[in-house]
Parts: sequence; C-alpha cells; structure tokens
Amino acid sequence: MKYILMSLISLMIFSACKNDSKEQPVAEETVVEETTANDNYDLYGADFSVDNAYEVGVLGAKYEKMKVGDTVRLTLKGKVNSVCQKKGCWMRMDLGDEKEIFVKFKDYGFFVPLDLEPGTEVLIAGKAFKEETSVEDLKHLAEDAGEPQSEIDAITEPEEVYSFLSSGVKIPTKS
Repeated sequence: MKYILMSLISLMIFSACKNDSKEQPVAEETVVEETTANDNYDLYGADFSVDNAYEVGVLGAKYEKMKVGDTVRLTLKGKVNSVCQKKGCWMRMDLGDEKEIFVKFKDYGFFVPLDLEPGTEVLIAGKAFKEETSVEDLKHLAEDAGEPQSEIDAITEPEEVYSFLSSGVKIPTKS
C-alpha cells in the first residue's frame, strides 16, 4: 500500500510539471539576411548566434494570434524604446503600430546599460509570449509611475501584454 501511494504521488508531481504552452514556429521568409559578425556586439547574458535573426515587426502578427501561455523561441532584431532606469533589468522594444514588447531577462541574471539610447537596434534571443497583467499589478505600476488617483481607480480590467524572456542581448559596440 505504501508503494502504491508513493507511486501515485510521484505520478501527480510529474503530471503537474507538464508544460501545456504551445511552441509556435516562425515563418522562414522573415529571416534577416545580413547580420554583423558577433565581435561587433557587446554581449549581455548567454551567447547566441545572430544568424537567422528575425525582424521584430514580424512578431506583431504572431502576437495577435497567440493566446496567453503560447510561446515562440527565436532571435529578434529590433529597436529599443526604453530601458529600466533603476538597474537596466528590463527594456521595451518597438513592435510597430504603436505597440511594444516588454523584455525581461532570464533569471534576473543580467542587465543592460542604463544609457542604452532609444532607437538603438539590438539582437535578443529567447522566448516570446503573451501574458496577462492583473488589475492589482497594473494599479501598482500606475502608482509607481506617479499617476493621479483618478487614473489608478479607472483601472478595472487586466491587460494582455506582449512579453519576451531573453537569455541574451547583443548591443552594437560603440565606436
């Protein structure tokens, strides 16, 4: 009886760890044809190949079709809109059509420079996904941003966010 119970518990643990998110491939025609040699970049995080990097704009249509929990692994090339000014622990990239990708760094294991200029073209490798930000978190972010109480109180619904968990970032070396 003891062995049966232990087997059932082990089975439940393994099935609870199952990842149900769907990896989606990216169309090949969106590959960036020319990339610069790896030695022309400053690396933050884990190294990765710049070959077969996709232009970030291609991801916009993918994000629209994604459900919360779907993922796509890829290397992207795109422009930075902003960087966390406290530590460099996140950045926002331009997705086009007035949309952005919120980029976090894997395991909070590295940061990008605080002085990374908006418009700088960078390469990132990792996982794109769509997530939902709770009303509580949205209100917290609005408070941190110094928004008026009337705007904070107007937040009543969660928001879907285009996200990217990056294992590495390459920024062109300054000459």
